[in-house]
Amino acid sequence: MEVQDILSDAYSRIRQTVHSAVEGISGQGLAFRPEADSNTVAWLVWHLTRVQDDHVSEVAGKEQAWVADGWAAKFGMDPDPHVTGYGHTSSQVAALKPDSPETLLGYHDSVMDRTMEYLSTVDAQELDRIIDRSYDPPVTVGVRLVSVISDNIQHAGQARYVRGIVDRQTSA
Repeated sequence: MEVQDILSDAYSRIRQTVHSAVEGISGQGLAFRPEADSNTVAWLVWHLTRVQDDHVSEVAGKEQAWVADGWAAKFGMDPDPHVTGYGHTSSQVAALKPDSPETLLGYHDSVMDRTMEYLSTVDAQELDRIIDRSYDPPVTVGVRLVSVISDNIQHAGQARYVRGIVDRQTSA
């Protein structure tokens, strides 16, 4: 098995989990918060997608889809490439309300397609390329890609969990 195959499989699993969390959910379900300051399905999926867009675009040497493809405008947000949701307040989480599940999935799929395109070019030499020397040891492309997988799969699982709560409440 080649490195591209392993990485592509891991990222594909993120996409599957995101789709199972978002497909068929209502706008109310996207905005549901199990507790007052909890994250919503919409915010979790947006955030994990922003992290992937930011980090993978950086290593691929491309402008983020958030800016380049006009996704920020589709979310009614500023196209600041540095806004990924990290450090967002409860109010900022609540304010993120995409107009439909399709907008959320459209952005996610767009970023995922760009990620898969980049992954098809990755080899051992690329994985060893140092991209951040501010850490000890320095961060390589491989470490960054695995970091994104870890972050994304955790948030996708959280979104799927909240979706399960939404589904149980609407079926009761």
